[in-house]
Amino acid sequence: MTDATVPFRYSPIVDRPPLSWPGGARVAVHVGLNIEYFVPGLPSTSIWPGTADLVPDALNHGWRDYGARVGIWRTIDVLDRHGVRPSALLNSLVVEHNPQIVAAGRDRGWAWLAHGSTNSALHTGLDADTERAVLREIVDTIEGGTGTRPRGWMGPGLTETARTPELLAELGFDHVLDWTNDDQPYPLTVPGMLSVPYTLELNDLLLFARGSTGPEFVRMVRDQYEQLRADAADGSGRVLALALHPFVIGQAFRTRYLDEVLGWLTAQPDAWMTTTDAIADHYRAVG
Repeated sequence: MTDATVPFRYSPIVDRPPLSWPGGARVAVHVGLNIEYFVPGLPSTSIWPGTADLVPDALNHGWRDYGARVGIWRTIDVLDRHGVRPSALLNSLVVEHNPQIVAAGRDRGWAWLAHGSTNSALHTGLDADTERAVLREIVDTIEGGTGTRPRGWMGPGLTETARTPELLAELGFDHVLDWTNDDQPYPLTVPGMLSVPYTLELNDLLLFARGSTGPEFVRMVRDQYEQLRADAADGSGRVLALALHPFVIGQAFRTRYLDEVLGWLTAQPDAWMTTTDAIADHYRAVG
């Protein structure tokens, strides 16, 4: 039975054929690097909601803007040190407002995914024609800025309409990250579209907002990897997604913990350090 409100069918992980990763890896690891633009004067992700409706909201906007001005560069240094190529989740307005970040990613050959136009506007309540036009503009802008047409999508705030996967397929997308309900890729009910795992749990924005410390963050990533590796002992690989936001993980006092996490992950012999594009491609090749 299919529920029309979601673009997938129920599929328990224990009933699926084995899923192999390249080189005999047990866990595919991808870093979802959120590169976002926040419109001044619009409420958005906040560290303290008390001023979120003020214009200007210096407290929250400044906190978010730290990521583009400082945090992203600190994060890039750590990614480079460990040779990690992220899945860059890009708001299209970053192309206009923060082109230096896009240039840095182009120089490093990042995998580019579309992440809406801005995280100050959610993708809800759009009629089909409006959404189609909005998505086309986002894709064209990202392709123009990065030199790559994105194949993966994550909505701002992981938001979609009921038509989003179908409209994305029309534009050449082949996977989305909005549905965080699995440890493996799986096909959506829209032909040609996959869901690739993302995470709300190993997500710096949510973890640190709940009071987690740097050492706890390191422990959680290790625990996640070790359990997924154990789950894959039956020969069916899993995916570890790590979600990063430069205005959170890019704070100076957290840098050492990101460095420790990436150093540990890249040293694991059973890890395939990869991107969502490569995960989707491999799943199709072996499925």
